[in-house]
Amino acid sequence: MLKIGLTGGMGSGKTVVAQIFKNIGVPVFCADIEAKKTYSDSEVRRQIINIFGKQIYINDTDIDRQALAAKIFNSKELLKQVNNIIHPAVCKHFEKWLAAQKSAYIIHEAAIMIESGFDRLMDKIIVVNAPYDLRIMRAMLRDKQSYQQITERMANQMSDEERNARADFLINNYMNIPLLPQILEIHEKIIALT
Repeated sequence: MLKIGLTGGMGSGKTVVAQIFKNIGVPVFCADIEAKKTYSDSEVRRQIINIFGKQIYINDTDIDRQALAAKIFNSKELLKQVNNIIHPAVCKHFEKWLAAQKSAYIIHEAAIMIESGFDRLMDKIIVVNAPYDLRIMRAMLRDKQSYQQITERMANQMSDEERNARADFLINNYMNIPLLPQILEIHEKIIALT
């Protein structure tokens, strides 16, 4: 079974692309959703509290996402510490999920696939592209955050040029370019590799 990484900058539309892959029958693991779940794991919770204190959690299982984001997106060191806690936990979830799959290939969607080094565990990488200004607009609408908040978060991500250089396949998610034909073409190429 091939492991295909799917990534792209904030607001690029990788979640939409992942959903289309899911709709054509490809199993999709969404690392960002799984990462949110790990905050309720007892060991992750203990480590996060060691860094930020108990007040970072709303209750025993729910973290205050806005408070956490405000802290980590303004400090590369805190962001690195949190990633060093969350990424191994997500990796465990992925390995368990992967063992249950029975298809020619799977998609592993992650915002920071390459930055986290997880791309080295994938057989191929798909990168979703969109113009910077469009990405900002999408992220502002989706996350209900200001231009400044979004651009600060984007500054912590790899540049499009760096990400594209690591891609085996590129998907252009611009307003006037249909996604489905691009995805079906990549799907056929991946199936041919299995």
